[in-house]
Amino acid sequence: MNAEEREIAQKIVRELDRSARSVGGDTAVRLAAAREQALAHFQHTPVITLAGAGVSASHTIGHPAAGFRYLLPLAVLILGLAGIVFWQSSNGSGTELADIDARLLTDDLPIDAYLDKGFDSWLSRQSR
Repeated sequence: MNAEEREIAQKIVRELDRSARSVGGDTAVRLAAAREQALAHFQHTPVITLAGAGVSASHTIGHPAAGFRYLLPLAVLILGLAGIVFWQSSNGSGTELADIDARLLTDDLPIDAYLDKGFDSWLSRQSR
């Protein structure tokens, strides 16, 4: 918070304090009762937060499905990602393509020669 924001915040606090002192007796009693009721309700409702996921929600601790609401989708996501990694590693086509690329790049023949239509016939004549 920079100095300008701090100054604005102090002005707001002073104005709220000044207006709170001008509240009448009956209104002040009702406001105090409403504040106590809100604080009592807040103390009975704990907040469960999932750090790192950026999720926070109010739940009562006695509710058994409150934890499964977040654990089940998280478990499905982790299993799905593990399945994708396993499939990619067992597929092996990525390593074959990398081998072909490495052979092409280390060969003395230019890449344009592989694109020539007559290159296949030249290779077949050379191998005989």
